[in-house]
Amino acid sequence: MLRARILDIDRYLTYEDWIEMSAQSRHGSPADPLTVGVIGAGRVGAVLGAALRAAGHRVVAASGVSGAAKGRIARLLPGTANLPADDVARAATDLLVVAVPDDALVTVVDGLAGTGALHPGQVVLHTSGAHGLAVLAPAAIAGARPLALHPAMTFTGTAADLDRLPGISYGITAPADLKSFAEDLVHDLGGSPEWVPEADRALYHAALAHGANHLVTLVNEALDRLRDAGVVYPEKVLGPLLHASLDNTLRLRDAALTGPVSRGDAGTVARHLATLREIAPDSVPAYLALARRTADRAIAAGRLKPRDAEALLDVLATDKQERVA
Repeated sequence: MLRARILDIDRYLTYEDWIEMSAQSRHGSPADPLTVGVIGAGRVGAVLGAALRAAGHRVVAASGVSGAAKGRIARLLPGTANLPADDVARAATDLLVVAVPDDALVTVVDGLAGTGALHPGQVVLHTSGAHGLAVLAPAAIAGARPLALHPAMTFTGTAADLDRLPGISYGITAPADLKSFAEDLVHDLGGSPEWVPEADRALYHAALAHGANHLVTLVNEALDRLRDAGVVYPEKVLGPLLHASLDNTLRLRDAALTGPVSRGDAGTVARHLATLREIAPDSVPAYLALARRTADRAIAAGRLKPRDAEALLDVLATDKQERVA
């Protein structure tokens, strides 16, 4: 059971008890629910709090200062006390979820440890993809048990997010004695655990940000350029193409690549760059960077023969030299 696993196993449980409980797999509501607090009722924190409550755990307190955060607590965690962070930490006797921005995490954890709000045996979990366990060192010194658990999903901070959680992966970095606890917690949320070594957290997060966050920028750039071209409903034009491209890429990887770069159509790419310089010059650097990287991958995958890429690479290199000049 999750709550039992939080206890100091050397003091409260035999090794055999621990192994037996680690082997258990639960579905549905937990038999012994956790008492949970959430610091940071942002898009992630409020939704995970709601998901934990839906799984049968007791979310007794949350912290939210802004109007938006207070609104999320009211909508997603109705009846949950909105308390200062220190009081949330004290109320969360089993599990404290710290869901604050990456750059604020160090300050928040230091503050909680410094005020004595944390206590031995309590699991302190942060949701940052970029950080591992090191950022929770002050909590560990205070006797709490550190856990990094990052949901690999984009959040809006609304109830619609709850429908997206089943089946997603969680990037977990955990000490050995918390791995079973973390796995059960993810299963309670309907997700799948993905174990990420401490040293690889930054790389793991960079990959997700590159794929998801930059995708938003790329799609919006494409929508804007379609509007510039006079397309009335760019979402309708682009939607089916993007869905097919994403599906093909997830299945086929580089073999899904199509378009002028993969064919080595230097003339077409040159015309793209010329019209972008005229209509949307701010889009040129991103187009160039992606075109060069696409050419590299196409060549490495055998989709584009080096001799067929020469003219294309000349266009991209020439454009770079012109911009530097």
